[in-house]
Amino acid sequence: RVTLADTPPTTIMGLSSYFPASLYAPTASAALARANATKASGDSGFAAASVSEKFSHPAAGFMAASGKAEYGLDYFLKGALAGGICCSITHGALTPVDVVKTRMQLEPTKYTGMISGFNKVIAEEGAGALLTGLGPTAFGYFVQGWFKFGGVEYFKIQAAQSMTEQQTWDNRNSIYLGASAAAEFIADIFLCPLEATRIRLVSNPTYADSMLGCMAKMVKEEGVIGAFYSGFGPILAKQVPYTMAKFAVQGATAEKIYDSLGKTPKEMSSGENISVSLASGVVAGVTAAIISHPADTLLSKINKAGAGGSGGMFSRLANIAAETGLVKLCTQGLAARCVMIGTLTAGQFGIFDIVMNAVGASKFHFHDPSKGDH
Repeated sequence: RVTLADTPPTTIMGLSSYFPASLYAPTASAALARANATKASGDSGFAAASVSEKFSHPAAGFMAASGKAEYGLDYFLKGALAGGICCSITHGALTPVDVVKTRMQLEPTKYTGMISGFNKVIAEEGAGALLTGLGPTAFGYFVQGWFKFGGVEYFKIQAAQSMTEQQTWDNRNSIYLGASAAAEFIADIFLCPLEATRIRLVSNPTYADSMLGCMAKMVKEEGVIGAFYSGFGPILAKQVPYTMAKFAVQGATAEKIYDSLGKTPKEMSSGENISVSLASGVVAGVTAAIISHPADTLLSKINKAGAGGSGGMFSRLANIAAETGLVKLCTQGLAARCVMIGTLTAGQFGIFDIVMNAVGASKFHFHDPSKGDH
């Protein structure tokens, strides 16, 4: 019986290895040829042959066309960090708009418009009330952005690596939709408790003095599931279609802008690419806001204490929908939300690009193989 100890080591570029030499070869035939050559000329000939040949990964063409040799853990962590930062900054900065929008959804007879809503909140509660829920908003959307943007980059690149270049290009919209849906589902598991806390503080500013105090009180009164995941269905119904539309529309709009300019992302400066991201982000944000608004209204209402009765989540949602009506579900606070989400989405894609550039990551773009190497 031959053991590992009985097997002489193979020398690979000056390093010894006990693994079979064939494992280092790109093909079995090449391995056999080099093995025969080794018998005649010794290890030095094998080492020379190893240096002269390159391993060809099935996704090598895709990687070369994408303009980056490798998308590994380092890239995905940078994408997640950029996503967390862009979502935290944009959602945090728009907290005053979100406060008024949420009040308009919860009390439409009292808060009838955006401007009048701002004035009423300031007159009755002071300007500081416009920052209600800033803590859970900034933290919650950092976590959500980490998983959402990082997840989208991960899932779309994994999908692209499993296809040929042409298949990747032909299916890019489906890849955007699938990657964003999967990433958002994961992100919402972490976002839901913080969003429930934010809405509770906005709807009842005297409920608690802080984010942690509010969360502790909610758990004590309603339990973990009741307090934090009553709105999980609505948040999925809101966020998953929103994110799918956001990434797919942004990608398609950016592609049209590049085509109209007759340039590819690699042929433009970082500032020009950021401008494209901002412009396409506005279009994507408004589209996504309209699609996801009914679920956003339901989410705001179900997280208000006592809304929809005392039954389970679905019975409460049905009661709220019946009480509100389809038209109001689709239109209450919609104008404010279009302004908010259009601005927010443009800012997110712009900041994402800025952070990716700052950390030295080359952003992944789909590539049309018929247009040559980009």
